[in-house]
Amino acid sequence: MSEKAYSIDLKELLEAGCHFGHQARRWNPKMVSYIYTTRDGVSIFDLAKTAQCLVEAMTYVRDWVKDGKDIVFVGTKRQAQAIVKEEAIKVGAPFISERWLGGLLTNWNEIEKRLNRLRTMRQDREAGLYKKYTKKENVLIDREIAKLDRFLGGIDSLKAAPEALFIIDTHKEIVAVREASQKNIPIVGIVDSNADPYPVTKVIPANDDAVRSIKLIVAKIAEAYADGKALRKSTPSTPKVPDKDQLKKPLKPKQSK
Repeated sequence: MSEKAYSIDLKELLEAGCHFGHQARRWNPKMVSYIYTTRDGVSIFDLAKTAQCLVEAMTYVRDWVKDGKDIVFVGTKRQAQAIVKEEAIKVGAPFISERWLGGLLTNWNEIEKRLNRLRTMRQDREAGLYKKYTKKENVLIDREIAKLDRFLGGIDSLKAAPEALFIIDTHKEIVAVREASQKNIPIVGIVDSNADPYPVTKVIPANDDAVRSIKLIVAKIAEAYADGKALRKSTPSTPKVPDKDQLKKPLKPKQSK
């Protein structure tokens, strides 16, 4: 499978309302290079730059996933929750749509313990190991599993700490942004006119409040994620080359019986 060149239709961005920022009085001066003008007191994004940035973000995500690494979709605001969950599940990406758990990046060992507990409890329930408990105890067990699944179910596939994040609304998810910055983890993010673009590796300057805008951009990033997975599968694995020192090692003499 060959790598395709991405392109974004400006009309599509316009119809989705991606160009509307926040009120001009709430703007972050660091976003000035992405803003085209101010209309009726509202910052208006330069959609040509938004399209260019989105293409760069898609290419980055595709190449990142193609190299065998993963990226977690993060969107916990009301408008984004269902979209993030739907698109991430569609392409098999890990996601967080309920609440960012503090320490997910900086205290992964604790998060991993909770994930392991969720997996163990699920397996035990499926194996019927809880049948010996009372009805009340099973209700409490089901309740705990549901709670863990609600907050951690989307990242159940992770075997190690997240390697990168795709964040909807970097201003709202500031805790996730700070943790990622602290751990030098790349961020691809939808950055509105009120947010700081500097900690974000790949900025997508756009409206992060309108459902249509979020839907369009998340779908594009999900498309890139799916392309990366497909390229990963189609790329033949490189045979392991023996280390030079190993090649120099003399063969052990056979021991006499």
